[in-house]
Amino acid sequence: MSKQIIYVVSDSVGETAELVVKAAISQFQTTNCDIRRTPFVEDVSTLKEVVSLAKLNHAIIVYTLVIPEMRTFLLEEAKKDGVIAIDIIGPLIDSLQETTGIKPLCEPGNVRKLDEDYFKKVEAIEFAVKYDDGRDPRGIMRADIVLVGVSRTSKTPLSQYLAHKRLKVANVPIVPEVDPPEELYKVQASRCFGLKISPDKLNHIRKERLKALGLNDQASYANIERIKNELEYFEKVSNKIGCQVIDVSNKAVEETANVILNLYYQTYK
Repeated sequence: MSKQIIYVVSDSVGETAELVVKAAISQFQTTNCDIRRTPFVEDVSTLKEVVSLAKLNHAIIVYTLVIPEMRTFLLEEAKKDGVIAIDIIGPLIDSLQETTGIKPLCEPGNVRKLDEDYFKKVEAIEFAVKYDDGRDPRGIMRADIVLVGVSRTSKTPLSQYLAHKRLKVANVPIVPEVDPPEELYKVQASRCFGLKISPDKLNHIRKERLKALGLNDQASYANIERIKNELEYFEKVSNKIGCQVIDVSNKAVEETANVILNLYYQTYK
């Protein structure tokens, strides 16, 4: 028995149609099928060519075309030449339009765009984890946004929130006893955002943190004088960088993130 040829035609990559074809083939005890994919179809001349080849090779055409005129043209050409042509996505698009009353976009490749968007988000989240809390200063130069601030100014949750907006974020803790990484002074100031907080607010947050860990809330970490020294040092560092400084004393993470996004996109979008 000669191989059954199946032409997969799409105005995008053609992965969807090919997966459906393979699922159908799996129901038969044979591997005697030859799938030939024709992706990124943009004109009717390509459709004509595929129909001619299908007629010559006694083949079947399976297609995913979202532009109605292209779908109609292929179906009419196939009928004219006695070729079996199966529309994978068209009937579903038509039914959804009929039941929802919403006109489809008719834009090829939207599924792939969604996939790319998803993977960008995952990549940004992984980046934020890798370059959290100054673990690796090399991330500073690769980041879209760099957050700097003393401990407990919400650098990590902010990094993750912004990562879900597909931005690569590195954050760097500012501690008087530790010199900031050199990269912090090399990155564009417009990509860097300092997070400041009032001493009293930070004192309260740190005391609650120590209690949650079962530690003495009188530790130097929550000492008000120590906190003031840290904030003074932070101010020196942020002034040297020349970055925007945002007061997070009474802001939720989402509010701070929106301020950062607005400032960032004023420059980079």
